[in-house]
Amino acid sequence: MNSVRKISLFPSITRKCGSAKVSVRSYTPRRALMYVPGDDLKKINKSVTLDVDCVTLDCEDGVAVNKKEQAREAIRGVLNAGKPTKNRNYDLSVRINSCDTIYWQDDLKACLTAKFLPDSICLPKVESSATIRAFLEETSNYVTSTKKLDLIMYIESAQAFINLVDICKTAAELSKESHFTPAALVFGSDDFCANIGATRTEDSLETLYARQKLVLVAKAFHMQAIDMVYIKYQDFEGLKRQCEQGMRMGFTGKQVIHPGQVAIVQESFVPTQSQIEWAAGLLKSFTEHQNRGKGAFTYKGSMIDMPTMKQAENVIELIKLVKNA
Repeated sequence: MNSVRKISLFPSITRKCGSAKVSVRSYTPRRALMYVPGDDLKKINKSVTLDVDCVTLDCEDGVAVNKKEQAREAIRGVLNAGKPTKNRNYDLSVRINSCDTIYWQDDLKACLTAKFLPDSICLPKVESSATIRAFLEETSNYVTSTKKLDLIMYIESAQAFINLVDICKTAAELSKESHFTPAALVFGSDDFCANIGATRTEDSLETLYARQKLVLVAKAFHMQAIDMVYIKYQDFEGLKRQCEQGMRMGFTGKQVIHPGQVAIVQESFVPTQSQIEWAAGLLKSFTEHQNRGKGAFTYKGSMIDMPTMKQAENVIELIKLVKNA
């Protein structure tokens, strides 16, 4: 493939499955979700030149308390200037402070009243459906465009995991009338371990149940699952091992705290050859059944529905994007 394929974030694509027409969006990969301190313009300018799926301008953990306002102003300036273009699509997101702080409303106002909106908002420390309701109510004061932004929710405590299904149900239901679509769940491992009193270990066995539950619920609600940070940013072998483990568990991406981690992470979260062959075969079968005027169909012994079709499309979209990068 010689030409670069541009993939729009929010095109309206209508497919027919049986008698129903379902509108779907192109896939926005987040194999690497990289944090950039919002108060550091030098790092921000560098980040948008990198081949990374998701650049997250941070107002939260990456910014000192006395730098919150500076970060807010810098991020607003970046958004006012317009999303920097690269040779392929990427996600430009903003991580605000959590709703239990005094900062989050000012964070939202700064980025949602900018001349250009971010592609997504990262909402940390989501504890319950009440957090989602408060967030969406506040955003309604600022977002007036018809563009849908993605909502990336962070699950970081025992209470959050107990409420996880309810959180996702609420986000999905309220998205019908809001400006946000729930797109991903992110596992905040360090806050989670501190919350339950767990001791961090090299094999991360203490996080196994939480990681598995997050993947399970994310996939049940057709969202991406973003794995924990690997804090030893110079240990590339350890990073690769944890990436491969996360990929096998069903995670679609990983949080990144240093540019040097990006390549390893993104290479690790590329679909396997068997997954590619499954997706290509499913889409081919779908087209053949449509041409014969048949709606519902089975593929390799399974009845196929639209969420399954979307999974196959996501795999093919990602592979095309990666090959054209």
